Amino acid sequence: MNPGGSSVSESDTARNITGEDEVVDLCRELIQIDTSNYGDHSGPGERRAAEYVAEKLAEVGLEPQIFESHKGRASTVVRIEGEDRSRPGLLIHGHTDVVPANASDWTHHPFSGEIADGCVWGRGAVDMKDMDAMTLAVVRHRLRSGRKPPRDLVLAFLADEEAGGKFGAKHLVAKHPDLFEGVTEGVGEVGGFSFTVNEKLRLYLVETAQKGMHWMKLTVDGTAGHGSMIHRDNAITELSEAVGRLGRHRFPVRVTKTLRHFLDELGDALGTELDPENMDETLAKLGGIAKLIGASLQNTANPTQLGAGYKVNVIPGQATAHIDARYLPGYEEEFLADLDRILGPNVKREDVHADKALETTFDGAIVDAMQTALSAEDPIARAVPYMLSAGTDAKSFDDLGIRCFGFAPLKLPPELDFAGMFHGVDERVPVDALKFGVRVLDRFIEAS
Repeated sequence: MNPGGSSVSESDTARNITGEDEVVDLCRELIQIDTSNYGDHSGPGERRAAEYVAEKLAEVGLEPQIFESHKGRASTVVRIEGEDRSRPGLLIHGHTDVVPANASDWTHHPFSGEIADGCVWGRGAVDMKDMDAMTLAVVRHRLRSGRKPPRDLVLAFLADEEAGGKFGAKHLVAKHPDLFEGVTEGVGEVGGFSFTVNEKLRLYLVETAQKGMHWMKLTVDGTAGHGSMIHRDNAITELSEAVGRLGRHRFPVRVTKTLRHFLDELGDALGTELDPENMDETLAKLGGIAKLIGASLQNTANPTQLGAGYKVNVIPGQATAHIDARYLPGYEEEFLADLDRILGPNVKREDVHADKALETTFDGAIVDAMQTALSAEDPIARAVPYMLSAGTDAKSFDDLGIRCFGFAPLKLPPELDFAGMFHGVDERVPVDALKFGVRVLDRFIEAS
C-alpha cells in the first residue's frame, strides 16, 4: 500500500483531475453496472461493481480486498493510513446493490446513467451509487494530491444491503471483523441532504437513528373444500380481515430523543412550537422530506404480499401474507404486543428477517465536523438530526461498537421529491449536488 501517494503509472494530467471533475462519470459508470438484488441470488450480483471499485482504488496506489460471500456477491474494503494512527479510525460505507427496476416505467433507462435536465438518472442514483461515487472521487483526489486523512479511513463498498446485508456487511462483521479494528465512528447513506426552509436557512438532515424491522410472514390455516359449499372456516377470509385491520391501524405517536431534537430544531427554524400529536399541517410544509419525517413519528406495519389458493373453485387450506413492520427505538416490545392484538389469535406470525433499531446522540467532534464542512460550502446550512424509517448497513457495524450516522451530503433543489427517489421510478441525482457532496465530504474527512 502507498496510502499517501499516487500510482507511478498515472500521467501528470490524471494527477490534476479533481474529485469534482470525475464524480459524475464515476456515478454514471456505477449505475451502468446492473447490480439488481432480488433477494434470492437470481440477480447479476455485485462482483462487477466490486471489481470496478477495486480498480479505481488501485489506480491511486491502494491495495483493496474483495470478499465474495456467495458466488457473485462481493464487497470491496480498503484501509487508508492516516496521519495520526493513534487516533480511532473512521468508516465510510456504501452498498453497491440496488433494488430491481422495470425499464418500461422509466423516462430514461434505469441502467443507462444518462445525464438529462441537469441530473444523472438511473437505479442507484440516490440509493446509493451517488455516495459510492463521491467517496471514490474524494479519496482518489486526496491520494493523487498526496493528502493522507487525519486518521485511518476504512472504505467499505458492500453487497446485499437491499436484502438485509447477510451477504455483505453482516458477513464481513461476522467473518472479518479485523478489517474494522480501531474504528469507532462511521458514516453512510440517507443523511446529509438538504431541506430549504427559506432564503436564510437550509437544514441538512443527518441520520442519527433508524427504526428496527420485522419483515414477517402471516399464516392462517383453515379447512380446504369445494368452492360451491357454505364454508365458515375460510383461511382467506380470516387472513384478509386481519390484514385489513393491520393495514388501516394507526399506531400511536411516540416521541423519541431524535424526534424531539428534530422538532425543536424545525420549530425554531419555522418560528413556532411543534406538537408531535398534530403534525399534518407541519408535514404539508416539508415537501420532499415529509414522507421520511412522517414515518419517524410512530411504528408502522404495511402489508406487501398476499398468497392463497390454486384454483377458483377450491377453498384453500391456508392463506399467507407478508408484512413490512418497522418499530421505533425503545418500542419493540410494545409494537409486537400491538401486532398480536390487532391480528387476533388465529393468525400465526413469524419473522422472515428482523433487525434492531438504532439511536445515537447528535453531538461530539464528528457532528461538529459535519456542520463545519456543510457551512463552508453553504453558509446558510444547519445540520439537524432525524430518524430514518428504514434500515442501513449501520445496524451491522453497530455490532462492532461503531457509532454510525447517515451523512451523504447533497444540496438539493427544493422542488425535488428526494424521499420518492428511493426505490421509486425515475431515480436521479442533480449533477451540482454530486459536486457539492464531493466538496463537503472532503472537508468532513479533513475536519474529523
